[in-house]
Amino acid sequence: MTLLNLHNVAASYGSSKALFNVNLTVAEGEVMALMGRNGMGKSTTVKAICRMIPASGQLTFDSQDITRLASHQVARLGVGLVPEGRRCFADLSVTENLNAAARRGPWDFSRVTTLFPRLGEREAQRADTLSGGEQQMLAIGRALMTNPRLLVLDEATEGLAPIIRQEIWAAIAQLKSETGMAIIVIDKSMAELAQVCDQATILERGATVWTGAMAELTPDISQRLIGV
Repeated sequence: MTLLNLHNVAASYGSSKALFNVNLTVAEGEVMALMGRNGMGKSTTVKAICRMIPASGQLTFDSQDITRLASHQVARLGVGLVPEGRRCFADLSVTENLNAAARRGPWDFSRVTTLFPRLGEREAQRADTLSGGEQQMLAIGRALMTNPRLLVLDEATEGLAPIIRQEIWAAIAQLKSETGMAIIVIDKSMAELAQVCDQATILERGATVWTGAMAELTPDISQRLIGV
């Protein structure tokens, strides 16, 4: 069953048009890679989905038109965002960051700290005293505390040490295998994306140029459209 659908979506920053014709579909329980070179519209597409910028075209979540909804309303429908740059509440503790986002459901403090034991060990620490990798775990945990049906990860492993990247990829794989949560992943690591993603959508200059099963994304296509 389709959970998220974007059809002919366009968006602008003021007079500067950023998205022209974005089409993508995410099914219940599916993990999709949103791919493309830098500046091709991936993060802008995320902002359109989360209603952080105005957009035209068809945007539906669980068959409901979300085009005119505010961002907090989309979050309440079940879209959890892990934004690029983490954006934790710097002066709040780990526990306070997680509780600030908590909504009723299976994801609570105990389950998040089971997924990321480091957060349990540092529950009383302020977010701005954590390492970059720990802050990223906190950002993911905070999104999970909203008990989303769709989790959106925007560059969740960017700039992190290899061992932390491995922990986060392992957590994504665990979310896929143990929950019915749909996930959108933006990342540059083809090897890890291939391990966890079912589908891929590639953007170029603000438009969808390829979509299909991850297994169908050949080296020739990835070299031509992504440059890897």
